[in-house]
Amino acid sequence: MQKRKLRWILIIIIVAISLYQYANQDESFETVSPELPATLEAPEEESVVVTETETVEMATKTPLLEAESVEPTLIPTENPDQFANLEEVDGDFDFFVMALSWSPDYCASNDYQDAQQCSIGKQLDFVLHGLWPQYEQGWPDYCSTEELPYDLKDEYTGLYPSDKLFDHEWEKHGTCSGLSPEGYLAWSEALKEGLVIPLSYDSPLEPFRADADSLRAAFVAENPSFSENSFAIYCSGSGRFLKEIFVCYEKDGTPRECSDEILKKAAKSCGQEDFLVRNTR
Repeated sequence: MQKRKLRWILIIIIVAISLYQYANQDESFETVSPELPATLEAPEEESVVVTETETVEMATKTPLLEAESVEPTLIPTENPDQFANLEEVDGDFDFFVMALSWSPDYCASNDYQDAQQCSIGKQLDFVLHGLWPQYEQGWPDYCSTEELPYDLKDEYTGLYPSDKLFDHEWEKHGTCSGLSPEGYLAWSEALKEGLVIPLSYDSPLEPFRADADSLRAAFVAENPSFSENSFAIYCSGSGRFLKEIFVCYEKDGTPRECSDEILKKAAKSCGQEDFLVRNTR
């Protein structure tokens, strides 16, 4: 009987110890458990705040960065100061025509006799024929006997494809411009260099076919301050070959439409459906 009581007492003690240990274990879990989520959640809350801040900053700054990092495409346009330093034009005429000859056609039509312009390897395309004062109908010519100083030819080397054009163009057209010889050549150079030649007409190595409308459109695409009627296309061989293009300007150098007289003559000159553009050589 006594042994049985001792056994029950021992069992009770063991149960009590077990309950005590179990209770202590629960308390340790309860103590650690809140800390773990707190440790994990703290960075997440910080991360959310940073991310929202960065998002706002990026939305504000990105357009500026894009604007600074992308170079704008420059479209050729008329520069109002382009002719500011040139001599003032006060001749008695209505407008200017800059005549640009298609050099391969000139050379083929003259059996390549002009060595300075037509020698193999020159690969000249549109070249300056001349700058011509015009009336709305007709044009003036040989307005004085003033000569072109010889030293100006050296100063403007390369302006014309052939040196013989210096004297001829000045005597026939320059003397009617109201400009001095140097002023006339300076205007000729400024207008020539200010016009962008379409890429397909930049010294082509193979001949190709085109028409007046597509040629005018190509020039307008490269020179958007001009209209299609600022360009008059002329052909040779009864309309079979590209010969020349007239580009029309006001006396202050701004683009304008060519006169009705010029446009009608051009349309008659290139009367066929299309024409051949001879290649350079």
